[in-house]
Order: sequence, then C-alpha cells, then structure tokens
Amino acid sequence: MKRTLLIILAVVALFLVIGFSFTSLVSQRSNSSLTGSDPSFGFGGGAPEVGIAPAAEAPALDSLAYDQSQEALNRAAQVQERLVIENADLVIVVKDPKARMKEINDLAKELGGYVVSSSLSQISSPTGKEVPDANIVIRVPSERLDEALAKIKEGAVDIDYENRSGEDVTNIYVDLQSQLKAKQAAEKKLLEIMDQATRAEDVLAIYLQVQSIQTEIEVLKGQIKYYEEAAALSAISVRLIAEEGTQPIEVGPWSLEGAAKEAIQDLIFFVQNFAEFLIRFVLYSLPALILIGIPLYLVLLGGRALFRRFRKSNEKVEQSEEVKK
Repeated sequence: MKRTLLIILAVVALFLVIGFSFTSLVSQRSNSSLTGSDPSFGFGGGAPEVGIAPAAEAPALDSLAYDQSQEALNRAAQVQERLVIENADLVIVVKDPKARMKEINDLAKELGGYVVSSSLSQISSPTGKEVPDANIVIRVPSERLDEALAKIKEGAVDIDYENRSGEDVTNIYVDLQSQLKAKQAAEKKLLEIMDQATRAEDVLAIYLQVQSIQTEIEVLKGQIKYYEEAAALSAISVRLIAEEGTQPIEVGPWSLEGAAKEAIQDLIFFVQNFAEFLIRFVLYSLPALILIGIPLYLVLLGGRALFRRFRKSNEKVEQSEEVKK
C-alpha cells in the first residue's frame, strides 16, 4: 500500500516538474519575440526571420537634365552669333509699275528667295487719270538684303519712303532650345519608366504624359523653325507708284482765243442736244402722249355725261316733291 502511494506521488511530482519547465520555456519564447532576440528552441536553433519588403515608390522625373541642358545652352548663347530678323519697306515711283513688279519677282528668284504676295490695281491720279499701282512682298537671304535693296531702287524715278528694321531674337531662340532639350529629356525618362511599368493603369497614365510632352515638343520645334527662317530670309515690302500718278495739276495761262473756242464748242453741243430733244419729242414722246390721252379723254366725256344725267334725274324728283306739297 505504501509502495503504491509512493509511486503515485512520484508520478505527480514528475508531471509537476515537466509542467513548470514547459511554462517557463513558453514565457521566455514570448518575451524574446517581443524584444527581437533569437532564443534557441529545442535542438532546432533560432526561429526563421521574416522580412517585409519596403513599399515600391513611384519614380519621379529628375530635374538634373534640365539644369545641365540650361547651363550648356547659356554657355552656347555666349559664343553664338546674334539671331536678328531684318525687314525693309519701300515706296518708289517708277514709269511702269507692272513691268517693274515683274522685274522684282525675277530678282527674288535670282537671289534665292521667293515672292510672298503681289497685287496690281488702278487708282486715280491728281489729274483724274487712271494709273496702275502695284504692291509686292518678297523674301531674300538676309546676307543679300543690301544687294536686293540696291537693285530694287536702281532705275527708280523717286524714292518716297524707305525703312529698314531689325529685331534681335537671340534670347528667345536660346530659351526655346532650352525648353526643347528639357522636354526631350523628360520624354526619354517617361519612356524608360513606361517600359518598366507592369500595371495597366500606370502604363496609361505615363502614355498620356508622353503624348502631352510630344505635343509641346512639336510646338517648340515649330517656333524654333519660324525664328530660323525669319532670320535667314529677310522680308522686303515694295509699293510701286506710277510716275503719272505723282504729277501735280498744272494750270495754264488764260487766253481769249481759248475761251471763245470753248464757248462756241459748248454752243454747238447745246444745239445738238436741243435738236435731238425735239426730234425725240416729235417722233416718240408726242405720239405716246396722244395714244395715252385719247382713252383718258373718252373716259372723261363718259363720266361727265353720266354725272349730268344723274343730276337731272335728281332735280326732277325734287320738283315733283315740291308740287305735291
């Protein structure tokens, strides 16, 4: 009996020791997990470490490319030749505006330019005579502007007006190139990002940005081309006035003989016009009036007769009424 009781007590004590040992191990493991330590567990060593990958960040456009391109363009602008747009306006008097306009047309082609516009019209001179008046606008290489002006003025009767102007657009041109470089760098960066994107919404958003930047690039290229062509080709606007149109009105000396001749001539014109009036009146106007007047006269006679008859009948009725009274 005692032996059985001892065995039972020994088994209970063994279970108590195992329970306390397990409880202490569990508490140590929980504490180590909270403090980030790596305690050993049995014979397997430490628990495997689990890492969390950082969230992916959306790449941003680097402004370094713009700063570098801006600095490079500023250095280039210091050594670049000035970009100047030169134009000229002329008003010249010539003998034959039409022929002179044809010569200026041929001159523009000969110098490597072209005709922008041309027009020819008729205007009244101070003397009342119709004379030709022409306008032509041409473009020639800027380095041959002086040569073109000299040939246009060559052979002119007079030069009424001449104006030559120049506009320095170097700063504007350099700034446009700087913007173009920056936009092209941004386009390249966006295309690289679009190649690396995996989600459809990211690809679509980047594609829309690329389309917008490409539109701005084309606009900048058009502006740069305009300034390059305007600086390379100078515009010359020429108005051609006929020599007859500039002649003043001349008043000659008065003479008795001339006045008498004019009076006789006016009298002859009056007699001719009066004779034509009589002939036209007798042969056309008078017969027409007779044809119209005869029916009107007959209508007037008929109306008059009816009025008299109606008046007499009224008088008879009034007399009979008086007699009855």
